[in-house]
Amino acid sequence: MIVDERIVTFINSLETENSEILEAIEKEALETFVPIIRKEMQSFLKVLLMIQKPMCILEVGTAVGFSALLMSEAAPEGCRITTIENYEKRISIARNNFKRAGKEEQITLIEGDAMEVLKELEDSYDFIFMDAAKAQYIRYMPEVLRLLKSGGTLVTDNVLQDGEIIESRFAVERRNRTIHSRMREYLYELKHNEELTTSIIPLGDGVAVSVKK
Repeated sequence: MIVDERIVTFINSLETENSEILEAIEKEALETFVPIIRKEMQSFLKVLLMIQKPMCILEVGTAVGFSALLMSEAAPEGCRITTIENYEKRISIARNNFKRAGKEEQITLIEGDAMEVLKELEDSYDFIFMDAAKAQYIRYMPEVLRLLKSGGTLVTDNVLQDGEIIESRFAVERRNRTIHSRMREYLYELKHNEELTTSIIPLGDGVAVSVKK
C-alpha cells in the first residue's frame, strides 16, 4: 500500500457502480484471482479518456478484457481499441467478454508476445495504456513511443510496486530485483526522455501519465 489504507477505503466508498457487464466481469476476475485495475484507477482512467477523447487506443496487456471494456465505455463513440495479450487461457476469456458486451467490432485483440506485436504495428495511437509484464516496460518503450502520436497520452499502471520501488535493491526479495531495477530504469526514462512530459502519481499501485511533445 503506497497511500494510507483508510484514505483508499474512503475514496472507494464514494464510487458508483460500473455498467452491469463490467461489474460482472470484475466479480469473476476477483473470484479467479485475475488482477484487474483497482477501483481508484478505474475512475482515473475514465476521467483521462473523457478529457482527451481519443479515437484510437492501444492497450498492452489485455488479461480478461476488463480495462479494454472500461475504456470502450469512456471513450468517444467510434473509438477503436487494439489490445495485446500473450496468455492463451486469458485470451479466450477476453474474447468471450468482448462478445458478452457486444464490443467485438470495436475492440481488436491481437494474440502474441507484446514486443513482437508492437514491432509489427504501423498505426499511430493517441492513447496507450500499459498494463503488462512490468519488467518488460523498458523494452517496450521505444516501440510505444514510435506508435504514440504527438500530443498523445501514455498511461502506465503499477509503477510503484506496493512501495518497494523506493527501497534499496538489496532490501527487495531476490526474485523481485529484476523487476525493481527495470521499473526504476523505466521511470527514470519517462521523466528524462525529451519526447515526454511525465507525472508519476501515487494512485492505486502507482500510475505514470506521460504526454508526447
